[in-house]
Order: sequence, then structure tokens, then C-alpha cells
Amino acid sequence: MQTYKTAEVATIIGIHPNTVRLYEELKLIPKTERLPNGYRIFTDFHIEQCRLVRVAFAVEILQNGLRKKITQMIKVSATRDFDTALLLIDEYTKQVLRERNNAEEAIEIVKQILSGCENTYTKNLKRSEVSKELGISMDTLRNWEMNGLLTVKRKENGYRVYTDDDIKRLKVIRSLRCANYSLEAILRLLNQLSQNPDTDIRVTLNTPKQSEEIISVCDRLIVSLSTAERNAYRIKSMLQDMKIKFS
Repeated sequence: MQTYKTAEVATIIGIHPNTVRLYEELKLIPKTERLPNGYRIFTDFHIEQCRLVRVAFAVEILQNGLRKKITQMIKVSATRDFDTALLLIDEYTKQVLRERNNAEEAIEIVKQILSGCENTYTKNLKRSEVSKELGISMDTLRNWEMNGLLTVKRKENGYRVYTDDDIKRLKVIRSLRCANYSLEAILRLLNQLSQNPDTDIRVTLNTPKQSEEIISVCDRLIVSLSTAERNAYRIKSMLQDMKIKFS
């Protein structure tokens, strides 16, 4: 069995030796054995696992648990439980596809608002129904409402009723949050959009990290999610190969 030193692994993968050590500390690769002098000994499995980590983290998507899911998959793979890792990468891929569809839908909603061609159909849903329909937790909905992103009307009995316009607004918020926009920036944008559909969205979000119009934000998110999807398929292929070689 061929073995490698930390510096050799770093050269092969194209990363800093400290990054290799960090991967081990975070349990993204298996714990190494050590020589009497304290030097770490890496194997071919460590090399392949490091490559897996690089592909998995090539795209930075933090929202909605995607980062957590891909990290969990890597840690499971590091234990050589490839069957479970394959199941996890399938779940991750499905969620990436859902998020991409959400972003595409948000673009269409904003285009409708800007063009004045909104659907006049009105829904009247309870918070629990909205939570289920949009895949958003009730705590998240409460948080968005508390931060002023949405004002929900109440019926005479005190129950909140979400209309079709509310749901459209929530779909846009959902994608902007997935794109890592702050609640403050989203509120500023939506307020301007509600007051004047002709508002210059680029100016509204003109802060150091948030200078793109809402459609461009979602477009950029779609590009990132599409890359994440391609990488997920590549990861699945890598896991299948690793299962054959290292099981």
C-alpha cells in the first residue's frame, strides 16, 4: 500500500498542507496513523477523499441546509459507509433541483410584478398550509413576519390568512434568502417594489455586497445551483468508484 506525507497530499490535491490537516481535524477525511516521529501517514483513500471534499465545496451554497447536507455526506464517506453517502448525495441533488426551480419561479413572479401582469387568483391559506406548500418552517415564517418582510391579514376569528400575493412575496423572499441576502436588504427591496413597481432595483440594493437587481440575484443563484448539480453527479460517480476500490 502506497503512503504519503502531508506535503505530498497537498501537492497532489493542490491545497496548502494546513488545509489537509484541517480536513482531518474536521473529520472530512479519516484520522491518519502516525510514524514514531509524529509524521502523519496518508493513503490512497485519503487522496480520493480529499478530492471528494474539493468537489463538494467548490460551490458555496449555505442556505436551507445544503451546506450541512453535503458536509454530512463527506463525513459519512470518510467512514467508508459509501451506501449511506450515496443516499445522502441523492437527497442533496434533489434539494438542489428544488432550489433551482424555486429561483426560476421567483424570477417569473418578479417579471409579472414589474410588467403589471399578475395573476388575480386569490388563495386563502393558513400558516400551516403555507409552510407545507412552500417547504418553509412555521418558525421561519414567523421570523420573516416579525422582521417586517410580510404583513399578513387576520380573519375575524384572529387566524392569519395568506393570499396569493402573500405567497408570491414569500416565494421571492425564499429565493433571496437562499442566495444569502440579508433580511434587511430583502425588506428594503420589497418595500420599494411594493411602493413603486418602476423602482430602480439596482439602486435599492446598492450596498457593498448587494448591488444586483433581484432578477440578476436569482440568475446568479441558478448558475450556482446548476454548478452544484453537476458537481453532485460527479460526486456520485466518485463515490461509486471509491466503493469499488476501498470497501
